[in-house]
Amino acid sequence: MAARVSETIVLRTYPLREADLIVSFFTRDLGKLRGVARRARKPGNRFGSGLERLSYIRLFFFHTENRELATLDSCELIGSRFRLASDYELTVALDYLAEVSETLLPAHEPNEKFFRLLLAVSDHLLQSGIQGLWPAVDYFTLWAVRLSGLLPPLHLGDQDREIAEEMLRTPVAKLPPREWNRATLHGLRRQLVRVIEDHVEHRLLTPQYLETL
Repeated sequence: MAARVSETIVLRTYPLREADLIVSFFTRDLGKLRGVARRARKPGNRFGSGLERLSYIRLFFFHTENRELATLDSCELIGSRFRLASDYELTVALDYLAEVSETLLPAHEPNEKFFRLLLAVSDHLLQSGIQGLWPAVDYFTLWAVRLSGLLPPLHLGDQDREIAEEMLRTPVAKLPPREWNRATLHGLRRQLVRVIEDHVEHRLLTPQYLETL
């Protein structure tokens, strides 16, 4: 069993027995993996708040290629998203980013561009708060589908097409200011969610909550 250390973004956690967690995590160098964090639900554990979803951490773990689950040892927090959890709308956005990533990313395949996309979008939410919710969500959805090789010809009106093309050539933090709300790029978002669902052959849970904000 090889000892590993990797820059990692936590995607999701699931309770296991009384005190443990199963963690789905996306490493910069090994791609998406799953592992067991022993006693992670106990006070004073070695992970602290590092296993909150979309936390950016340096993860220490043991991994064997022919085993389904890695063994997580400890982590160092590089970038926390905990501050966003105090706002319901931003919490829903984080849940959406995590679910889409978990759904689209294949196991054991590094994807540096997707890794940087998740960091950029979650950092943008930290910097801009609720005002940055819709540009972050729309930017992430478009790029997540594109980086997964699933982007179809887009059937959009002139204004929406202009915004989409702008997002494909401009970092999220440098998008020009405009009036963003749920209606902005709603048609694009709906098209792309349908593409993801058709690809994985099941419905996503978080878009329905996102569209009620």
